[in-house]
Amino acid sequence: MIFEQLVTSFFAAAAFAVIFNAPKKALIQCGIVGMLGWLVYTICTMQNVDAAIATMASSVLVAVLSQFCAKLYKTPIIIFTVSGIIPLVPGGLAYDAMRQFVENDYNMAVQLAAKAFLISGAIALGLVFSEIINQVIRKMKWTVVQQKTKQ
Repeated sequence: MIFEQLVTSFFAAAAFAVIFNAPKKALIQCGIVGMLGWLVYTICTMQNVDAAIATMASSVLVAVLSQFCAKLYKTPIIIFTVSGIIPLVPGGLAYDAMRQFVENDYNMAVQLAAKAFLISGAIALGLVFSEIINQVIRKMKWTVVQQKTKQ
């Protein structure tokens, strides 16, 4: 079961990379970033971690891998980040929420919509958190380099 999900998430991420006009040389890496993000999400949910927390952990990993791939392949980070996040987007959940609204089941619709908003917010938080960590590490490295040059 998990193998099929990994393959599907790989192709979903790579397909969105094609849609976003990513360079052909980066398509495999985009797919791998999305697949690994989904793997973390799946492992977390199997361990009964809340979906929002699992999504945030996955989006942090996607952002870190995107930064790594961007440096390694000399490609803009946005190419890896956008395609890597796609498997985590709660599109089905948002669809179910809207369907419940149309069917006048407002209690379920509000619950599903709130969960979709939480997961979307977790994606944003994970990306921001990863960028903050990256900048702190860069600043620490810069400080160490400056201190060594003064000595």
